[in-house]
Amino acid sequence: MFDNKVLLITGGTGSFGNAVTKRFLSTHIKEIRIFSRDEKKQDDMRRFYKNDKLKFYIGDVRDIQSVKNAMHGVDYIFHAAALKQVPSCEFFPLEAVKTNIIGTDNVLTAAIEYGVRKVVCLSTDKAAYPINAMGISKAMMEKVFIAKSKTVDPDKTLICGTRYGNVMASRGSVIPLFIEQIKNGQPLTVTNPNMTRFLMSLEEAVELVVYAFENAETGDIIVQKAPASTIGDLAQAIKELFNADNEIKIIGTRHGEKRYETLLTKEEYIKAVDMGNFFRVPADKRDLNYDKYFVEGSEKLSIDVEYNSDNTERLNVEQIKEKLLSLEYVRNELEAYNSKNNFYIK
Repeated sequence: MFDNKVLLITGGTGSFGNAVTKRFLSTHIKEIRIFSRDEKKQDDMRRFYKNDKLKFYIGDVRDIQSVKNAMHGVDYIFHAAALKQVPSCEFFPLEAVKTNIIGTDNVLTAAIEYGVRKVVCLSTDKAAYPINAMGISKAMMEKVFIAKSKTVDPDKTLICGTRYGNVMASRGSVIPLFIEQIKNGQPLTVTNPNMTRFLMSLEEAVELVVYAFENAETGDIIVQKAPASTIGDLAQAIKELFNADNEIKIIGTRHGEKRYETLLTKEEYIKAVDMGNFFRVPADKRDLNYDKYFVEGSEKLSIDVEYNSDNTERLNVEQIKEKLLSLEYVRNELEAYNSKNNFYIK
């Protein structure tokens, strides 16, 4: 489906953009456009990949004209540009609004205008029952793309989204932090050891987006079923992998954090279509007929079930270590750490 096509990745210099680039550069794709505002990271990517299929566009999703400048001839879009750090969004919520909500609307408006055939918007588990500014802004991002999907013929521009949990070893996440603390001989700082989080590799995140690209109907949110672990077990697994004796220090829950994350609310779980390893949440197709909201109602909403990191498959320490070792980043860090300390695992 990507043969001889042009793919635009917004926020393309991030962890997800690099994973997509690695996944598709060796295929028959015609061109991958990296759209972002960080010229240094673009230059790093340019030097690293050295591939003529890769094109770079400086711009910001907040500026619709810069988005339009990158939109000529684009067939598909993976919209990954976002502010993702919970604390920074808490301190600067309007910045999250500008990037995550208005930026998404800009991308979709330009995509429709330029006849882009398919757009996949990337969301997060924090958008389900959101309690922090980042999650609230991503929940509104989902509302924006669902509403936008109703205004355009899906045969011309199909708009859908994905929602997933923590991407392991992505930039700014806890696994690189723990590894850096081990290397520096510092305590591993754990907010709440009983806090649970979904675990997904970057490769799995890419495959989720590709699955959505191939299977989603307009307005859908696609969710991949994923295992979870406690933060305490994750810290312990990393300690054991690195044969480290660093202390695990409990620092308390940070502002805006939940004890567990939700991938499907109970309202979504009721209507979700189980597709094996994935759930498909179809868009609400109701219009402004208020009788359907206030007169008819729905008995189904009395069902109290959701899909969250507390009721999914829970990995133990050994299973977490196995999943960690599937990550190239962890293997490279482990090799470098063992080499430096003259300790080799046979």
